[in-house]
Amino acid sequence: MLKTKLLILFLFTLQLSVGQTIEITGSVESKDDVENIHVINQTQQKFTITNAKGEFVIPVKLNDTLTFSSIQSKLKTVIIDKHVLLFKALKVVLEEQVNALDEVVVGKILTGNLLLDVQNMEGDPPINFYDVGIPGYTGKPATQSERRLSEASEFSPKAGGSLGGVGGSVSATAIINAISGRTKMLKARVKLEEREELMQSIKGRLARDFFATNPLKEELKMDFFYFCADDENFLKYCKNETDFNILFFLRTKYNQYIENLKASND
Repeated sequence: MLKTKLLILFLFTLQLSVGQTIEITGSVESKDDVENIHVINQTQQKFTITNAKGEFVIPVKLNDTLTFSSIQSKLKTVIIDKHVLLFKALKVVLEEQVNALDEVVVGKILTGNLLLDVQNMEGDPPINFYDVGIPGYTGKPATQSERRLSEASEFSPKAGGSLGGVGGSVSATAIINAISGRTKMLKARVKLEEREELMQSIKGRLARDFFATNPLKEELKMDFFYFCADDENFLKYCKNETDFNILFFLRTKYNQYIENLKASND
């Protein structure tokens, strides 16, 4: 009798959950990093991102399609069935994405005989600043605008040919550039290039998954990203931030963008 009641309760609970949207808790397993994996409910156009442990929470209902996407893993698709709804849990194992490159032979094949191989070498090795004992810069190369800004606002600690007091001096050119507004213009240009670079990086990394849940015509997608980059808080909310925070910012801007489109069409 007790088993019959439990069975009836089980079927009743299952029947209730079949037609409803409920939140399920899931986990992702992979040989690679399981953080920041995009979990997308294609049916309901909802998305979330896994935490450091590969865990996530997302709303689903029966027969919804979930996709799991990341750079280091193969795309995974899961259809929500009755078992997932009943236990409100889902476990997904992702396969590693292996990008195999064709074998390429550059230059002549070595024989193993050191003297013979040296004799067969062609051309002279390039000379760098280490070879001649000159200190060199190995960081990220400055852009043209950054170099111009550095030259326009250069501070020189040396005396002679410059204006200033003891312990340092500012070149006359820097003062003229500051008065004329050239330094301000170059700072704005550097900031603009920084926004452009960050925007292009976000677009290349997140566009596919973002537009899977936030549809937009193909010809408007680039315009949307420029709309986001123009926001005064773009660098604040997107520079050195997690994908989750960036997607949240994009979603907010998406709602504004859609409202603007509606207003312009009215």
